[in-house]
Amino acid sequence: MPTPVSDSSGPSRRVLLAAGAASVVVPSAAGGTAWAAAAETTEDAAVEDVEGAAEDPYDTLLARAADQLTGGAFDAGDPDFAAALKTLDTQASTWWRQLDRSTGRTALWPDLSPATDPGNFGQSYTRLRTLAVAWATPGTSLTDSAETADALLDALRFLHSTAYHPGRPESGNWWFWEIGAPRALMDTCVLLRARLAADDLAGYTATVAAFCPDPDRRTSAPSLAETGANRADKAVIVALRGLLAREADTVALARDGLSDVRDGGRNSLFTYVTSGDGFYEDGSFVQHGSVAYTGTYGSVLLGAAGQLIALLADSPWAVVDPRTSVLYEAVDRTFAPVVLDGLMMDAVRGRAISREKARDHHDGAATLSHILQLASGAPDAYARRWRALAKGWIRRNRSTPYVGLVGIPALARAKAVLDDASVPAAERLTGHFAFADMDRVVHRRPGWALALSLSSKRIAAYEAGNGENLHGWYTGDGMAYLYDGDDLGQFGDGFWATVDPYRLPGTTVDTRARADIGTGGGTGTYRPKNAVAGGAVLDGRYGAAAMELLADGSSLRARKTWFCLDNAVVALGADITAGDGRTVETVVENRNLHAEGPARRLTVDGRPQPGHDGWSARLGEAGWAHLNGTGGYVFPDVPGRAAGPGLRALRERRTGSWRDINTGADTGGSATPVTRRYLTLWFDHGTSPAGASYAYVLLPGASASATAAWARARPVRILANDATAQAVEARREGLLAAHFWRPGRVGGLSSSGAGTVLVRRGPRGVSVAVADPGRTETTLDVELPFPVRKVVRADDTVSVTVGRRPVVTVRVGGSRGHAHGAELA
Repeated sequence: MPTPVSDSSGPSRRVLLAAGAASVVVPSAAGGTAWAAAAETTEDAAVEDVEGAAEDPYDTLLARAADQLTGGAFDAGDPDFAAALKTLDTQASTWWRQLDRSTGRTALWPDLSPATDPGNFGQSYTRLRTLAVAWATPGTSLTDSAETADALLDALRFLHSTAYHPGRPESGNWWFWEIGAPRALMDTCVLLRARLAADDLAGYTATVAAFCPDPDRRTSAPSLAETGANRADKAVIVALRGLLAREADTVALARDGLSDVRDGGRNSLFTYVTSGDGFYEDGSFVQHGSVAYTGTYGSVLLGAAGQLIALLADSPWAVVDPRTSVLYEAVDRTFAPVVLDGLMMDAVRGRAISREKARDHHDGAATLSHILQLASGAPDAYARRWRALAKGWIRRNRSTPYVGLVGIPALARAKAVLDDASVPAAERLTGHFAFADMDRVVHRRPGWALALSLSSKRIAAYEAGNGENLHGWYTGDGMAYLYDGDDLGQFGDGFWATVDPYRLPGTTVDTRARADIGTGGGTGTYRPKNAVAGGAVLDGRYGAAAMELLADGSSLRARKTWFCLDNAVVALGADITAGDGRTVETVVENRNLHAEGPARRLTVDGRPQPGHDGWSARLGEAGWAHLNGTGGYVFPDVPGRAAGPGLRALRERRTGSWRDINTGADTGGSATPVTRRYLTLWFDHGTSPAGASYAYVLLPGASASATAAWARARPVRILANDATAQAVEARREGLLAAHFWRPGRVGGLSSSGAGTVLVRRGPRGVSVAVADPGRTETTLDVELPFPVRKVVRADDTVSVTVGRRPVVTVRVGGSRGHAHGAELA
């Protein structure tokens, strides 16, 4: 079962709406904390200067905040804006019709009764915000309706007197009290501010002040400092409260919360961390202490911080912390590698994968919107690059168009980029990215990408709770997400509601029955006991990643390594052992073939296989397979592979529902049946295997003939696959790659201890990369199998003894699993 964590999120994260067009110029020079005192002095003087002036800073910023919600002026005749306007009007009209306006009501909506329940009043405020946005946006059926405005004011009074006020102690999920409800309430007040009675507004801001007094602390647990996305969310709430209450000190408190002035910058959002929550220099993002969360919490942080920077720009409270460059650098380091044509990779979305209404394309669209929002105030060098990046993402994704996923504010920024001929559309990002600080690996080629979701005693295998991610047992056990650039719906099209959760691609599993996880309140994580998870990257192009599997609730143990090359991924498994009397399987592929369409042909060793649902086969010692529309699979001979029945295949039509995996208060899925077709390939290692192994090669995008040719030629040779080392040689690339589980030698390459080593010998010399993903070694001595005359370049942690049998000595201690490199000649 998951281990409870104190910093748990609410069951959903709202996509923060767009910032206005105002920009802020942030100094690029590094600085300490002296800027905070200077900002305070400037702010006090500026507030004094505007007293009696024609332009009031509070009115100016509240108008800007309203534009962030509605998008300001736009062309309703533009088809894209017209579609977004219709979407807003349809949703708002539905909730308007269902709104209970009777005097004896106990809730605003029948499905959110009683209103006193935190989840229900939290969602009620969210719906009221949507109604207020529709009322304030030109062109909807509710625009400027006096009846609607009066009903909204009455509804706010009802919730305040019945459910959400300072006289009630927090209960249930803290997030609704401290983030969800206050954010929606403050947004609604911003839009209705001209009609709100002073006493009502004072009551609402007092309520928010009681439950979200500052961005720094958890009200329900005052000793707990807020970090990451929660701190960013609270900063926005406090800023809006300060503007509505016309309290300069409160607005300053919000601004300073981004930098954590209260605690000397310890939890600043503009600082790289080396443990716990926040941005890491290697591009990792962690929240809840141990969860890889770039795609949700990281995105929320990016959006909230970017919004507040834009909101307060050119005001007495402008954000002037020079370290905001950390946020800018995160766009390229942290977000770009895990966004593919606008979708956010599921490997970094945590329990959000179980949310029916927030799939990979939705979270990707939110991140894209936040990046363009940040670009409005970023230095030009950053902004130009990000706009080109966004333009490429939007143009390439025709299966789930961005313009249909976002509201008017985000759409306005996107269309400005799309219509600007001076902004080029950037090509797909390629390269190998090892995120050592969050146990994730991403390998990107022009037509495809692979993401590996690993875990260790440092990074959780999964997070579940508040009814979310009920079947996430194996998502961190080496799941391999293969993305086809021509089929962006692989994981977003009903995958999580219908896939066999015991057969996730890339995983080795004990087939024991599992109970639902995370059914209770609060969230928790499961961290396995293994140390090894991660690997090394060479020349930004090649990579190797390893994970020692110590299965949860089972005696299953395995050593798994992936070698990521130009056009192939070689997956090796060794020392697969279990003694529980159950079958153990390794899943090569579990491809979502979607609900309808022609059967995609599977060819095995040149022979077409049946295409009907329900077909299964024992393929034994198959040499290769090809799935039309996806690519090829090659199964090289390796020691131990013959143990058990070998390769198996299955076509099936699976039916499930989103409710099966998510029963959350405001993210719970529908019970409506969802059906998808799947093609599964797996190795059956038999019952209680002892020292079993596997080897397979993914050839994404390859044709059947190219797969057959690769299987014959074997351009990549497996040198070792055992408990000492797993290693391959790619002769065409001049690449030798190995993960050593202990001291050993393979292919003339040796290591004095456990670690990952990649060596490439080419016309321009030799490049070497070494990492210790287990973080157990202090120094590694790597002997190369060919002579070296000199050192061209080396990291300061690397020394080289040149000669006929050169030795590369790497000080890996304290490097947290990151790669060390050298270039030799």
